[in-house]
Amino acid sequence: MPTEAAAASRKPSVWQAFSQPSAWTLCLLGFSSGLPFLLVSVTLSLWLKENGIALKDVTMIASAGMTYVLKFLWAPLLDHWRLPLFGRLGQRRGWLLLAQLGVTVGLLAMAALTPKQLPLFVAVTLFVAFMGATQDIAIDAYRIEIAPPSAQGALVATYVLGYRLGVLLSGAVALILADHITWSSVYVLMAVAMLVPVTTTLAMREPEIVRVASSNWGNALREGVIDPFVDFFRRYGWYVAGLTLLLILLFKLPEQSIGTIFNPFMRDMGFSKTEIGAVTKIYGVWIGIIGAFAGGAAVARWGAWRSLGGCIVLGAVSNLLYLLLASHPGHLSMLALAISGQSFFEAMLGPPSVAFLSMLVNRQHTATQYALLSSLVNLPGKALGFFAGGIVTVIGYGGYFAITVVSVLPAMLLFACLWRRFDPLAAPSANES
Repeated sequence: MPTEAAAASRKPSVWQAFSQPSAWTLCLLGFSSGLPFLLVSVTLSLWLKENGIALKDVTMIASAGMTYVLKFLWAPLLDHWRLPLFGRLGQRRGWLLLAQLGVTVGLLAMAALTPKQLPLFVAVTLFVAFMGATQDIAIDAYRIEIAPPSAQGALVATYVLGYRLGVLLSGAVALILADHITWSSVYVLMAVAMLVPVTTTLAMREPEIVRVASSNWGNALREGVIDPFVDFFRRYGWYVAGLTLLLILLFKLPEQSIGTIFNPFMRDMGFSKTEIGAVTKIYGVWIGIIGAFAGGAAVARWGAWRSLGGCIVLGAVSNLLYLLLASHPGHLSMLALAISGQSFFEAMLGPPSVAFLSMLVNRQHTATQYALLSSLVNLPGKALGFFAGGIVTVIGYGGYFAITVVSVLPAMLLFACLWRRFDPLAAPSANES
């Protein structure tokens, strides 16, 4: 007990944690991360729909955000390959600046091409998604390396705040602006906004990490690509590791499957772009911030594992509110109710998810393993979203939303099977490495 008291006394105060310069650096980097995500997915789907593109094609093209779930494939490069020219800024800052400039140039190219030149437009959209995913890898690695574990809570919180502000701009503000100016002009303004995080990257400090270069390509391949994957199964065993990966694949399925169908659904319900932007992307963002704080409080009170189970169920059930909205098209109060529930519980699931994934990661392979696990979280939902338009065409919006709710059942079965393995009392021994 005296040891615990001494450790507690050494923890920074809440004010110290949130006022440290790195915390607000992470806020600006979170803005950089949140800005392009909707511009290649949800917001993009409305631009495509207004250009007369069929719904099934809209959801397929707007699934460019699926690139984010494949980021583990090139994550080892950000750990082990120093970029020419950009590398002068350091391993993390160099990759981050390259990715941010790539997003900026890509958004300008999307504005210039427009969906009227669809093949090139799709190619550039994929490029923006690739660069956005790359900057996410770099930011996660930077966050882990810039501060000790005791300060990570504040960094994650300010990152989420910045991310939500980026989503607010690329979602709500972009939709409202699109009612008054062309979509091309909207995307140009989004590209200009990227200058803020670019300036941040140039001004912030590089993590003080000593990197030892591999002696040859064979060792580099083993240390950077093979070991991070093998390590997970070595520590947990094939059975537990396999069930855990299945859980990671499935527990966010209800949330992730809504993305590409969301804006077309809102328009088909008779809401204007301004109404969608104001209620779902402004009001909803702030409800989400409250939900994120509630999720953080749940982790502090009950731990990552138990909070995760409860939030999975609440997040899935909140999709039932869209069934209620479907029976009241054009009704703003029903829209506000649906967005309140979905935004709050979706955001509440965030902190337990991050805490659980972080618990699984071996710090010797932090960047690569975290990229892999966070990619797996989004993969099935993005896949379902890819076919969302076709499914809605056959069974309607109500049937689709019902499927998203029922899809939580396999995840909860896996959660029950793994309960004893990830019980809070057993968690410390499970993560020794």
